[in-house]
Amino acid sequence: MGNCVSVQFSFENILIRCWDSTVGQSNYVSNLKETLSALSTALDKLRAQRSDLQDEVLAAERRGLKPLERVQLWLSTAQTMITEAENLTAQGPQETDSLCLGGCASKTCLSTYKFGKQVAEMLQDINNHMREAEAFNMVAGTQPPASVVIRPEERPIVALQSTIDKVWSCIVDSDVGIIGNYGIGGVGKTTLLTQINNKFSTTQNGFDDVIWATVSKDYSVGKIQDEIGRKIGFSDESWRSKSVDLKAVDIYGVLLNKRFVVLLDDLWNSVELKDVGIPKPSQENGSKLIFTTRSFDVCGEMEARKKIEVECLTPEEAWNLFRDKVGDETLNSHPDIPKLAQQVAKECDGLPLALITIGRTMASKTTLEVWKFAIKKLEQSEFPKMQEIVVCILKITIFPERS
Repeated sequence: MGNCVSVQFSFENILIRCWDSTVGQSNYVSNLKETLSALSTALDKLRAQRSDLQDEVLAAERRGLKPLERVQLWLSTAQTMITEAENLTAQGPQETDSLCLGGCASKTCLSTYKFGKQVAEMLQDINNHMREAEAFNMVAGTQPPASVVIRPEERPIVALQSTIDKVWSCIVDSDVGIIGNYGIGGVGKTTLLTQINNKFSTTQNGFDDVIWATVSKDYSVGKIQDEIGRKIGFSDESWRSKSVDLKAVDIYGVLLNKRFVVLLDDLWNSVELKDVGIPKPSQENGSKLIFTTRSFDVCGEMEARKKIEVECLTPEEAWNLFRDKVGDETLNSHPDIPKLAQQVAKECDGLPLALITIGRTMASKTTLEVWKFAIKKLEQSEFPKMQEIVVCILKITIFPERS
């Protein structure tokens, strides 16, 4: 008797499951039009939700924040779903045309069943995915500092800080892609760019890479490419032996997918970015090109959106810098030296390079004759020529000091 009950119970379960399966399969067919309509509505909502979330991410990136990985994954998955759902809705008319018996059956039953199941599952997946987005309290977090090679620098020149602040405000401004810094030789342009470079290592900024290249007067495109290549992973001998055109293609391919900063120091003439392989910075890609030059005209030729003059130091700033380099011990070694030192500082015309270099040279000079000799030679010099600074230093150094 027990066995009969067990067999009967199993048989009933099989019937129930078969019935459920048959009803479920028929629902995929009979509800196809309604499910397609619901999928179309859900697809519109998903597109709008993804667009809104993408706008939030872009706004966060402009503030220097890094999009959360789970948000990026959600956006990627949403795009895949949108593509798949669009394909299904495009096939919809063909499948609904095969329906018969008031929509309860299909002329191509198996095909319509499979299609109806895909539509129903996609609708469920989209609804679940949209619910996931509702749980996002934030779309981005703090951005780690950009990958940057810290360059050696001396103690920062306080007088340059206001110029550094101007440049940094342009870096933060999404409308400014190319920033030109111009000024006479020795005014501190390389020092400025070095401090900007190093600031990226400690400041959250949203950039992937910060790349430095020194250009100089007799530059070559290949030399600039080699400096950039070392920073982005092209450092082997076989790559360096490639042609300039092939190197440009490689560099462009890497930088195109990054939010980068390229720092070009000491431009004497304009550089064609496309020849090097540097994508032109713009508001759309969020990248930056920052360069230094002696020529205001070069700023225009490089299409700098912002041109910032690096100015000479004021008399007070110049004296403070020079006094710091000479040192109190030397300045106090004779009552007349401070006055002579102020004359020397004045002859340096507010150029940090001259003030620092000559200040160091005079740091060991404790006789009035040498200080007077230095003033005489500086009065004969034609700053801001670097060679004049060197000549002055040599003449001061070889002066036969008497103690």
